[in-house]
Amino acid sequence: MATEENKSGRRVLVGRVVSDKMDKTVTVEVTRRIKHPKYHKYVTRRKNFKAHDEANDCKVDDVVVIQESRPLSRTKRWVVIERRAH
Repeated sequence: MATEENKSGRRVLVGRVVSDKMDKTVTVEVTRRIKHPKYHKYVTRRKNFKAHDEANDCKVDDVVVIQESRPLSRTKRWVVIERRAH
């Protein structure tokens, strides 16, 4: 989707919620399209991030904006800063 940086220098990503089964945590899939260096076709790359969702209001298929943060758990290093319903 998109990668940008805000004033604090922390990365900001846009992705889609693929799991909301955990308490105060969502799994966000971020997709990006890159051009293959040899074949010059566009290839989709996907990566999953665990993000903190304090209010537990994100549902599967919601588009969310996540921001890099300090480590909140063993695997959680992102925080949901904006939610856009699908």
